[in-house]
Amino acid sequence: MSRLAIGLDLGGTQVRGALVDAAGTIHARTDARTATSGGADVVIAQLIAAARSVAAGVAAERIVGVGVSSPGPLDTETGVTLGLPSIAGFVDVPLRDKLADLLGLPVTLENDGIAAAVGEWRHGAGIGLRHLVYVTVSTGIGGGVIADGRVLRGRRGLAGHVGHLAIVKDGVRCNCGNPGCWEAYGAGPAFERRAREQVAASPASSLAAAAPLDARAVFAAAAAGDRLALSLVAEEADILGVGMVSLLHLYSPQRIIVGGGLANSFDLLLPGIMARIASDAMPAFRDVPVVRAALGGNSGLVGAAALAFESVSRKG
Repeated sequence: MSRLAIGLDLGGTQVRGALVDAAGTIHARTDARTATSGGADVVIAQLIAAARSVAAGVAAERIVGVGVSSPGPLDTETGVTLGLPSIAGFVDVPLRDKLADLLGLPVTLENDGIAAAVGEWRHGAGIGLRHLVYVTVSTGIGGGVIADGRVLRGRRGLAGHVGHLAIVKDGVRCNCGNPGCWEAYGAGPAFERRAREQVAASPASSLAAAAPLDARAVFAAAAAGDRLALSLVAEEADILGVGMVSLLHLYSPQRIIVGGGLANSFDLLLPGIMARIASDAMPAFRDVPVVRAALGGNSGLVGAAALAFESVSRKG
């Protein structure tokens, strides 16, 4: 029978788990709202519950290990979370070893952006490429880079924090503490904040009656032709394009792959993103396609499982 790996995705909104085979096919999946204020032990218990749920009824000898996708910063060499801004209590937590002890399986810990990049590279929109950048746009902006056919991890595995590119001098302060980060302008919460600020001056917009006034409502209104919503989407797309221009110049990928919650409305964002790239990127970089993640919301889960398979293969 085929071997399987457990992929776990620790996010600021959800804890998710999946049972995945070596081809990237998901055989079982679960999710629960993250207890963000509960502390590390509570959230670790959620991860354990997710792993046990997806593995229920599966012979233990079929499961090769566990891959965990987590927001950073992480020291993936030691398996320690250095401090997760969106989840309380995860400063200097040896997450990899705690999970390995509790589950009795080898555990691989990876930054969520890198894990998703691996998922798309192995089983999604990046199959066959040697150079790609993955960008997730959700409650934050994260990323992962495949360069010269290898995962770019950097010192302590900390590479890929693309959301903390500074795009505005002395700008809005980001959750990381620094001003002007791409994440502070382009992530979902910033998009929704601009919508709330601008709708007060546009009472004729359908968004004035939206409850809740969130990203989904803005994109729906834009699809229906609402002028304010279209303006907000154009502004968001332009901000995303600004950051992607820098990623093109830094990494020279064959493709930029976009995932995360805002990628659900990728078709509305793409024209503005490409317009900014056409305007600001050097000519040699303008023909690089920007595409939606093929695995959708499962990129990180599938990538985490793929890393578990690779870890076992290296050790074997």
